[in-house]
Amino acid sequence: MEYEFEKKPAPGRGEVKVLGKTYEEGLPEGEEMGKWRQKLPSRAEKLKYLRNGERYWFSKEWFGSERRRTPA
Repeated sequence: MEYEFEKKPAPGRGEVKVLGKTYEEGLPEGEEMGKWRQKLPSRAEKLKYLRNGERYWFSKEWFGSERRRTPA
């Protein structure tokens, strides 16, 4: 894949090369879009996916990027 670069002004550095679009235009197609249960092949992988989500949102000893280190 060949990437496109754009020149943009940067504070204190003049112009710099910035990576342009890296996606294909259009909308996703098909019935399977958004159906995560069908994308994971085994029951063990589905449980792992759900456990990771619970750990991210509900754990007290671990925090995600949207969480605060110290509770308000």
